[in-house]
Amino acid sequence: MPNLQQVSIRGKATPVGCRARNPCSPEDLDICLVRRGRWRVSFFEDHTAQDQVRIVMRIGVFCSGGDAPGMNACVRATVRAGIADGHQIVGIRRGYQGLLEEDFYVTRDGRTEMTLRTVSDWTRHGGTFLRSSRSEMFRTSAGQQQAAEILKRHEIDALIPIGGDGTFHGAVALAQFWDGQIVGCPGTIDNDLQGTDFTIGFSTAVSTAVEAVDKIRDTAESHERMFLVEVMGRHSGYIAVHTAIGAGAETVCLPETETDIAQIVENLRALQQRGKSSVMMVVAEGDEGGSAAALQSRLMDAGCPFSTRVVILGHLQRGGTPTPEDRLLASQSGHWAIRAIGAGSSGVMVGRVGGELCETPFPGTFASHRPIPADLLELVATLSL
Repeated sequence: MPNLQQVSIRGKATPVGCRARNPCSPEDLDICLVRRGRWRVSFFEDHTAQDQVRIVMRIGVFCSGGDAPGMNACVRATVRAGIADGHQIVGIRRGYQGLLEEDFYVTRDGRTEMTLRTVSDWTRHGGTFLRSSRSEMFRTSAGQQQAAEILKRHEIDALIPIGGDGTFHGAVALAQFWDGQIVGCPGTIDNDLQGTDFTIGFSTAVSTAVEAVDKIRDTAESHERMFLVEVMGRHSGYIAVHTAIGAGAETVCLPETETDIAQIVENLRALQQRGKSSVMMVVAEGDEGGSAAALQSRLMDAGCPFSTRVVILGHLQRGGTPTPEDRLLASQSGHWAIRAIGAGSSGVMVGRVGGELCETPFPGTFASHRPIPADLLELVATLSL
């Protein structure tokens, strides 16, 4: 909970929630004032204050790092859940860099607080309407201190950053200079964060990659070729392994596993002997054996029995209409983040594990590498026979 302090109110006042036509008298206002001068109180029919005080906060929300389909849905849920709870929501454009430049979202009528209508129809759109960026200045202590001063000057009580491990590293650093609450939402296509089964954008990225591989397969079969399809994942092979299974690829190369070229060539020869005329190989861009182009060269040198081509999907995977799964997770995450702030949580990421809400301290989301389940790797091998 935000810090509360007892105060005495002098003179007349008309708190939010009072239905009285005339201002309430001081004796009717025996209440706790909410932090930083913003407060809301409910009243009985005789206009005397109820015991419970409703906290009103200014909550900033922004997207940081690589964009991920579903970020807009998460912002929408944050705004509407926050307003439903009586808070003011401030949109910060272009992540930490936008914060340093005080680049706040401004509505058409010039308001700096986002409204219910501000986020209408945001759910179905990919990318992020708040924009995103990476900030070199924020990586410095001076930049982090400047960001804290800006948050204080604009009376922002809490932040909801939507992003991945870089975003949460930044949140940990900011907390060294700012005492506001910070609750993050997992927005990254890589699905490489601990503390949640899936991240916002992962489902859409995999769907996009699978659709692309399906189309490439048509050409592979027509020309009896092998295609090496490179997908995103510098440090994590989650997109690659899910794409390989979803698209029925014959082999997959990941940062988490050793790429044995000799063994791959042996498997390819066995596939050819069993009548395979086309092969799809999904390669994570961060594979320890090299890029798809580098692996192609190594395969040909080792006697690959198929004619090969390389396709790099690249940033194609970041865009597009979010899948229903991403929209649901994003909406839940934004809602959960508002509730977590209301409950007093800070320094955590909200996530969904086994269908249940959980909170993980920021360092715990990136402290260790998230491994690829062994059963998925076994499944690729089994289904490629």
